[in-house]
Amino acid sequence: MKLIALKALVAAVEEGSLRSASRRMGLSQPALTKTVRELEVELGTQLLMRSSKGVVPTAQGKVLFEQSVQTLRGLDSAVDQIHQLGGRMVGELAVGAVPLAVMLLIPETLRTFGAAFPDIRLRVSEELYIAQLQRLRKGEVDVAVGGIPPGLASGEFVVEPLLATRMVVVVRKGNPIEQARSLRELAKAKWVYTGASSDEGYAKTLYESHNLPPPAVGAVVNSTLALLSLVGSGDFVGLLPQQIAQHPLCARYLSLVPVAEEGLPLTVGAIVRSDSTVTPAVRHFIAHLHRAAHHIQPSGDVRPTGPG
Repeated sequence: MKLIALKALVAAVEEGSLRSASRRMGLSQPALTKTVRELEVELGTQLLMRSSKGVVPTAQGKVLFEQSVQTLRGLDSAVDQIHQLGGRMVGELAVGAVPLAVMLLIPETLRTFGAAFPDIRLRVSEELYIAQLQRLRKGEVDVAVGGIPPGLASGEFVVEPLLATRMVVVVRKGNPIEQARSLRELAKAKWVYTGASSDEGYAKTLYESHNLPPPAVGAVVNSTLALLSLVGSGDFVGLLPQQIAQHPLCARYLSLVPVAEEGLPLTVGAIVRSDSTVTPAVRHFIAHLHRAAHHIQPSGDVRPTGPG
């Protein structure tokens, strides 16, 4: 099985078109079609289904496509690592970051890391925590940056704690409930849950940590930006990291609710797979994450704790 054949299959599936795949590969369309066909003959099965709208993988084609993506990515990573071990800081670094990390750490990290290593191509994707762990497991990202939940499997992942924060209660300025003094007073308010469903989220965890039933669900969102939009323009209640809630841009529109209960502690960290080799680029990137975290860590706040 030739690498060029695997690359041709990956290009065809990702592009959804043999014509586009041939341009991407720098081959003529007949040559690319022949390469894929030879692969199908070798395996004795159809890999692509052709139609007037393009091509899609068969069940067999999808299996080979997914494995080929991992194989090709692994080879590219190996080449990059060899260059980096030889002192040439080149290649690509894929970073998965939850919205919290994107707002708190990524901008400064990209600025300093990019200046130090201009030949490293950075690819940052923003998704929820669970999605990022799945991408890390599959090798689609080299490092994930986000909140470290309790019970994270230490045998599967290695965690580098970066920043300690607390999730604090916020409402829009002028909201009558901004004078609430306890979580009980907010139990019937419309809370914004951040997560895939109302069965999860920091709001639920906060209430449960104080032996209280979860508050009413007003909305479920999958990003910090959506939470800010809802809380800042309506009568919703939300939780934000302390550093974000106190940022001048947020403080203009949001108020911290002075509830008696302590905010939910959260440690933000860099996570890598325990079975993967940490490349020089990843090590340098994590060092720059630490530098960014140092600049925004409020004095007197809790320090990062956890495995590392």
